[in-house]
Amino acid sequence: MIGTDRLGNRARSFVPPDIWGRSKRFERSFEIRASWYVCNRNFFTVTVEIMIYDFCVIGGGIVGLATALELTRLRPGAGVLVLEKETGLGRHQTGHNSGVIHAGIYYKPGSLKADLCRRGATATKQFCTENNIPFETRGKLVVATTPTELARMANLRVNAALNQIDVEEIDDAELKRREPNITGLGALFVSQTGIVDYRRICEVMGELIGKAGGSIEYGARVDALAETAEYVIVAAGGKRWQAKQIIACGGLQSDRLAKLAGLDAGFQIVPFRGEYYDVSPRKGALVRHLIYPVPDPDLPFLGIHLTPMIDGSLTVGPNAVLGLAREQYAKFSFNLKDVMSFAQFPGFWRLISKNLQSGLTEAGNSLFKARYLAECRKYCPSLELGDLVAREAGIRAQAVMRDGTLVHDFMILRTPRTLHVGNAPSPAATASIPIGEMIAREATERQS
Repeated sequence: MIGTDRLGNRARSFVPPDIWGRSKRFERSFEIRASWYVCNRNFFTVTVEIMIYDFCVIGGGIVGLATALELTRLRPGAGVLVLEKETGLGRHQTGHNSGVIHAGIYYKPGSLKADLCRRGATATKQFCTENNIPFETRGKLVVATTPTELARMANLRVNAALNQIDVEEIDDAELKRREPNITGLGALFVSQTGIVDYRRICEVMGELIGKAGGSIEYGARVDALAETAEYVIVAAGGKRWQAKQIIACGGLQSDRLAKLAGLDAGFQIVPFRGEYYDVSPRKGALVRHLIYPVPDPDLPFLGIHLTPMIDGSLTVGPNAVLGLAREQYAKFSFNLKDVMSFAQFPGFWRLISKNLQSGLTEAGNSLFKARYLAECRKYCPSLELGDLVAREAGIRAQAVMRDGTLVHDFMILRTPRTLHVGNAPSPAATASIPIGEMIAREATERQS
């Protein structure tokens, strides 16, 4: 017969009608496969097929959660499952970033990244307002400290205009007036840059997914995917699930999940550690705005910056140094499997050969605190060694192609029943809501 769970999804069994009606506990279970019931003094074996979900999202970071939440909105009543290998949400890239709501001044005009960031900044602030999540729009100062950086700053202003983002160019005197502790030849003021706790956003998204009828399974480290014509079987240890569509938002594990699905994506995730320091509380009021250096356009990272956090603290960082473990955050962490995965990939060595000098510079800044401090003192000369207190690092999942090029934009891979977010670089947290809308729209259209 056919019974229904609380979402109205169908579950097929061989239970006689009178027995089905007696088992309310059984109706609500997605996972029970066999039970015993007594009827007319005889034992009956009841077999139930595993619940086939409409959508299964792998990954409880902010991109996966935004996707799952949008799926519950586009398809009310659909079975939506999120699988997260950790015991909580946003435990990796999402929970280890600098908490910035980016305006989007750096990104190539017309790129998906530029469009998603601009829309994401607005959507993130709106989501926070609707759900009582604290955020502040402090504004950011991008500070030039050399003539070369002044020239780059002029180019950055043009880029911002092409991306339809308002910026204000100020001279050294105005910079000193706004931020007495910051030194530079000039700066761009980006008024719409904000700060927020992205892990808190994840927690609220998780709550909303549950209220909409979706479910989140923790401790589910996916180790196998088997795609058929009708659904995908997902395995995590001894557990199994079935879903009509899989959306993999694996972040630091995105390449491995793609391989589980049989994809030869042609890229490898190379982890880069972003190491931060907390600024001593005695200098917690050092700046009001976010303070960024003018980035080198030849490098993929934005440089060490001063960031007021939503909890009232002040951080400095991150740098960008090659990581020897994907998900271990202590300094000098090492994971042989992770190292071998990129050491055997030809694109890694091509990347290293192209960026050897900058890589050595970053490694030196990581090893020697005084060198790290020197980068900060270019625009904030009052900082001292004693002001920098070690803070847990973050690890960025950087997709690298076989020819050694870095993937700078968002990348989505597909099989008939799976969608894989292969690369979601910064500003993925800022852009997570429109990213989730884009992915969820494609996933639902596949089922229409």
